[in-house]
Amino acid sequence: MKPVLVKAVCTLVLACLVAGSAHGAGAAPVPTLHVTDLFRPHNDPDDHWDLTTQYALALQDKVDLRGVMIDHPNAGWAKAPDICAVAQLNHITGKAVPVVVGSPRVPATEEMRSGAAAGDLAGVHAFLELMRQSPRPVVIHVVGTCRDVALAARLEPKLFARRCAGIYLNAGSGTPDPAKARQREYNVALDPASYAAMFEMPCPVYWLPCFEVVSSSPSERHRVATYGSFYRFRQSEILPYLSERVQNYFMAMYAGGKTADGLWLQQLAAPKDAEALAAQGSRDRNMWCTAGFFHAAGLTVTKSGEIVPLKSASDVVFAFEPVRVKCSAVGVTEWEKDPQSKNRFILRVTDVERYQSAMTSALKSLLTKLP
Repeated sequence: MKPVLVKAVCTLVLACLVAGSAHGAGAAPVPTLHVTDLFRPHNDPDDHWDLTTQYALALQDKVDLRGVMIDHPNAGWAKAPDICAVAQLNHITGKAVPVVVGSPRVPATEEMRSGAAAGDLAGVHAFLELMRQSPRPVVIHVVGTCRDVALAARLEPKLFARRCAGIYLNAGSGTPDPAKARQREYNVALDPASYAAMFEMPCPVYWLPCFEVVSSSPSERHRVATYGSFYRFRQSEILPYLSERVQNYFMAMYAGGKTADGLWLQQLAAPKDAEALAAQGSRDRNMWCTAGFFHAAGLTVTKSGEIVPLKSASDVVFAFEPVRVKCSAVGVTEWEKDPQSKNRFILRVTDVERYQSAMTSALKSLLTKLP
């Protein structure tokens, strides 16, 4: 075989392996990095539900959770990165997932070159090292600010081109109308320029807009729509069915600063508080990111709520469609469908009526498998 042909065949095989790892097509779990605004007291409890979802997928060998990066809290916040939650889930699942904390700011280019911002960028450099150490290209889930992933790509763009199998971006609004997109979603408003940088990444981007349209009216904003990942469930549909240790994990989070947060191990072994569980069970939980977690792991959800492999999927409640998208420096997106696109995709809810119930059933069936 001629050397040029050998090189072409090897390149094709490598590309297939990378694609397979990104979508769970092979037997090996998908190398995964999780970037989150996970705080205690919590900013929004969905982040703890999301992290639990990743651990549940890891326990089933669907993903290889190689690290968690937590956003740096904003100046003046009485919140801390919730490293206790990561420790608790490591203990529950028997994993040893490392956790790092992101940068408090976006340093100037000269600071990054000179090393003057080394302290602020320590977590970002650790994140890049996790990418390098992965046996295969990683999938990155961004469920908080885009700042740290954008900084990592600025520091080592070639590493992202080689070692990032895809970014699942949970932010923004999915309306194709740029006039309606001017109202910025929370994660976008945290750092609009870094959000815009996600659409320039040298790797595939799977975009999960949080809402189709961001509106000042909660009833208009918090609704299931075709181009928005939002869904909601009553917590009594899932919480009572979880193991006692997982229930305690959630209840410690809901208690926030009212418990001895440093005693994370003792919290898991505490007697179950049935009254507090019932009170939390009566409340709704807003969710956004679940579809991306399943898809990255090579899974999807049917209209009846069954979790099935992507390759054998039919009658499902969500899909990712190829698009052409651009984003301004202030975080306003414009997009259109593009069947030829190979590296930019948007979440589409294929059954608006059944999406919420199906995703709730799927999440319950996954989390109830945690010990």
